Amino acid sequence: MRSRNATAEFSKHVFLLLILASAFLPLYLMLNISVKDNAQFARNPWYPELPFHWENFIVGWQHVGPNIFNTTFVAFTGTFLTIAIAMLGAYFFARFKVPGSTFFFYVFIILMMYPGIANMVPTFKLISSLGLYNSFWSIILLGVAGGQAFTIYVLRNFIEDLPQDLFDAAEVDGCSMIGQIRTIVMPLTMPIVGVLAVLKIIGEWNNFVGPLILIRDNHKQMIAVALLHLEGEYTKNWGELMAGYTIASIPLILLFIFCMRLFIRGLSEGAIKG
Repeated sequence: MRSRNATAEFSKHVFLLLILASAFLPLYLMLNISVKDNAQFARNPWYPELPFHWENFIVGWQHVGPNIFNTTFVAFTGTFLTIAIAMLGAYFFARFKVPGSTFFFYVFIILMMYPGIANMVPTFKLISSLGLYNSFWSIILLGVAGGQAFTIYVLRNFIEDLPQDLFDAAEVDGCSMIGQIRTIVMPLTMPIVGVLAVLKIIGEWNNFVGPLILIRDNHKQMIAVALLHLEGEYTKNWGELMAGYTIASIPLILLFIFCMRLFIRGLSEGAIKG
């Protein structure tokens, strides 16, 4: 019996190690190739090989470094506006039962199933008519509008689960709707807000189609499009390309490391509420 338990425990650990290895394999290959030239990559793509070509990171930074700051501004500004506006909408759908509110909520949720790429032509015409073409605000507003459906859907479920007594006590004390959101809703929904913020930042960081269509100048471009310029027209320098991808992934890795506890807490509370 003890031998059988030991075998099962060993098999479980081996399985977990295989899962971890498959998860970290792309990261390892990216780091490994980022310090090679094309000859080393063609000869040995799997294992490190001397000499290391650290100059690949200089070339990668020259291509994507300025675009990191553009993407950071767009991602964090868009995330803040998305959460702020969605919080107001979720509070309305959760606390106010007016005629037709449920119908409009489900109509709103249907937008999650609509692919954003399908309305890119009218979106481009709208952005151009507003005079926002080739500006950061075209990407920010597009991201804010596109993120409302999912964010409101998640926040509304959490706000509905908050005790009504808290809101009744706040109204007795003369607290306004904005005051209730600031003093009750925001503190109690902070874990799930953190999860939504991290997911939104990752989505904006990886956004490719919107910047490709709506941004013309290279110095204003987002990082996903800037990485495309590293590929070259006829040949690819795989070391420089992977170095650029490594530089582009560092901010997201740091974000997840610092927000990991909040992210896991929000997912855990969502599982319990579900």
